[in-house]
Amino acid sequence: MNYNYKYKISIIIVNYNVKYFLDQCLDSVRKGIKDLSAEVFIVDNCSVDGSIEMVKAKYPEFHLIENKDNVGFSKANNQAIDISNGQYVLLLNPDTVVEEDTFSKTLGFMDEQIDSGGLGVRMIDGKGLFLPESKRGLPTPLVAFYKIFGLSSVFPKSKRFGQYHLGHLSEFENHQIDILSGAFMLMRKTTLDKVGFLDESFFMYGEDIDLSYRITLGGYKNYYYSNTKIIHYKGESTKKSSVNYVFVFYRSMIIFAQKHFSGKNAKLFSFLINLAIYLRAFIAISLRIAKRLFLPIIDFVYIAFGLYALTNYWKMSDIDFPVELIKYSIPIYSLIWIYTSYFNGGYDNPIKLFKTIKGVFIGTLIILLAYAILPKSWQFSRLFIFVGAGWITTYYILSRNFLHFTIGKKYKLHVKASKAFGIINNDDSEVSRIETLIRQTNYNISAINKININSIDNIEDGSYDEIIFSSKNHSYKEIIDWMSRLGFDQTDYKIAPDSEDYLIGSNSIDTPGELYILKLNTLVSKENKRKKRLFDILFSLNGILLAPFILWKYEKKGGFMTNMIQVFIGNISFIGFSEDVSKKDVRLPQIKPGILVPKDIMDSDDPHINEKLNLLYARDYSMRKDFSILLKAWKKLDE
Repeated sequence: MNYNYKYKISIIIVNYNVKYFLDQCLDSVRKGIKDLSAEVFIVDNCSVDGSIEMVKAKYPEFHLIENKDNVGFSKANNQAIDISNGQYVLLLNPDTVVEEDTFSKTLGFMDEQIDSGGLGVRMIDGKGLFLPESKRGLPTPLVAFYKIFGLSSVFPKSKRFGQYHLGHLSEFENHQIDILSGAFMLMRKTTLDKVGFLDESFFMYGEDIDLSYRITLGGYKNYYYSNTKIIHYKGESTKKSSVNYVFVFYRSMIIFAQKHFSGKNAKLFSFLINLAIYLRAFIAISLRIAKRLFLPIIDFVYIAFGLYALTNYWKMSDIDFPVELIKYSIPIYSLIWIYTSYFNGGYDNPIKLFKTIKGVFIGTLIILLAYAILPKSWQFSRLFIFVGAGWITTYYILSRNFLHFTIGKKYKLHVKASKAFGIINNDDSEVSRIETLIRQTNYNISAINKININSIDNIEDGSYDEIIFSSKNHSYKEIIDWMSRLGFDQTDYKIAPDSEDYLIGSNSIDTPGELYILKLNTLVSKENKRKKRLFDILFSLNGILLAPFILWKYEKKGGFMTNMIQVFIGNISFIGFSEDVSKKDVRLPQIKPGILVPKDIMDSDDPHINEKLNLLYARDYSMRKDFSILLKAWKKLDE
């Protein structure tokens, strides 16, 4: 076999629709291979967010493989491994940032450890916190049992119970380990030629565990190397917090067990995994329902009790209400007031007292309108409705303040707090550039301060809501060191790439990477999602009911009816972004495709105008916007 490799290292990055994270990753890679003999492969799994165009324009020296379909993580990596010509092969995630000397240090260690087959490094998340999956043990049935049922979380440092993440081993020392993380997986090419490439039975997840295990079966050792660090934003490209991830990941574990364990152990492992999947799903759904309904149920009990108490007060004043009327009206009134508060955002976190009270006001109007059309036998007192609204408003104010001061956390009252930003850089022009980006992408800014690099150790946790690092005047190694050194709980971090118009970062291990380009999340706030859905239901229902009278106006009558039904059941929306636009422009939030799009309000064919209209719709959404677009372009509802 020919071992005369052309390069010292072949770096392989599989990308799927994470353009901005990939850009930052490649920038750090380019700086890291400056004095090395290296080749870099970007395998793109049919991205539609402009990743390919970005790579061609900014990194023409790297090899780009453009897949016409999403072939999965394993197959995409194998494509590049097969044609690579480096002594070492590194599989690197696109949502990572490496230090400038990461490659030279790890390659030096591998050269010294002649028994090494693979190597992983110390990884931190976007908060500067250590990622425990940097070093892992083999997930045997017993290890899997400890992890699935939470014993590894309860005893993370235990040599017995903490085997999955090898919690008993120091993160600051080098160790021999079992399993490498696919986010950074450095291997000898000779090892891969002997044990084989990634198993393509694993579409996503589990393939790193399988290959790591085969490396040890081949007589090599895997190492955890602590003398360099990388950022792994963890989640931007894979959304690990999703329910789909749980099913796909654990199914991958079953494939691994069936492949490597004996029949008895494989069956036990599969049983435990399946038990974990359904147990976790049941617990997650139950907790989700309980969390959502707990406060509304408590509110219903107190509100209804108060209203019943009011009727008793009325009775003492010789005003008697029919028993049947009280029996039905008070629960209905209570539910209306609670629902309108919920719909208006009163139950969102953090608690917005103004929205809650506004919901009570809207509920009162609805009750009064219904009251006006009820027969006389069902009308008992407008004054009771107004007094009841007063009682409910008082209850909400008292209860929310009680929750705020006693429990806090998600029950904290929302204060439209301003955010303080700190920019670590000594270059005034760079600070000014970053300040402009912050002002373009954030509202309610209390302060933007320049932090001298010599004053970093004097920063206190909580003194800034976000700290921005610039990669223009500082190395990634400096930035990663600062993040790791600070490690604040109350402060978030972002990195401003050199000469780019975005900031990038992540708040925690549990959240996907964040991208600050424009503040476009108004459209997908909980309150606006509810309003948008209500708009769709009301107008689609009207469309269906009025169809006999308005269908003659449409050429495609079947298309109109199909659209109305699809909107009503929630498959599509009246107003959305065209599918090709939402995929290409990663700045836009993900919403249901629409019959109509924002450009229909102007009927414009100018792509720049249409792009701006999409951004404005996402940033400044209101039901009024939906109505104006519908009113302007109603003739297109059959398309």
